[in-house]
Amino acid sequence: MPIDLQSDEHFMKQALREAVQAADAGEVPVGAVVVCEGRIIARAHNYTERLNDVTAHAEMQAVTAAADFIGGKYLNRCTLFVTLEPCMMCAGALHWAQLGKLVFGAYDEKKGYSLWEKNLLHPRTSVKGGVCAEESAALLRAFFAERRKE
Repeated sequence: MPIDLQSDEHFMKQALREAVQAADAGEVPVGAVVVCEGRIIARAHNYTERLNDVTAHAEMQAVTAAADFIGGKYLNRCTLFVTLEPCMMCAGALHWAQLGKLVFGAYDEKKGYSLWEKNLLHPRTSVKGGVCAEESAALLRAFFAERRKE
């Protein structure tokens, strides 16, 4: 069966590639891509260890790169694909960027933005969770299992 190159699963697989790069670099394996008009305009993964910066989450890196690419701070025509549900900080940034759509993989049962009573995203941002969730969660589980061995 041919792969639909415009499907949520296709773009999430691209975000998963970024997550693998993060893991290979010793970062928590979260990856993200920003898509605008069917085209990837930004790719990113966690850089918190490398940059020694707690704000260097994959989503923050992707939003910055996408805004630079389009030459503006609003991403209302864009979709962010990220392998893990954004945290409160990242959801706030996505709110200010007026993100058009958020698609994420695994739910974050400890720090995900959806744990908060009030939706932190922009009112016009549509959301789809659970895309390639098992692959995303498996990557995180393997990473932390390896860390616990050390």
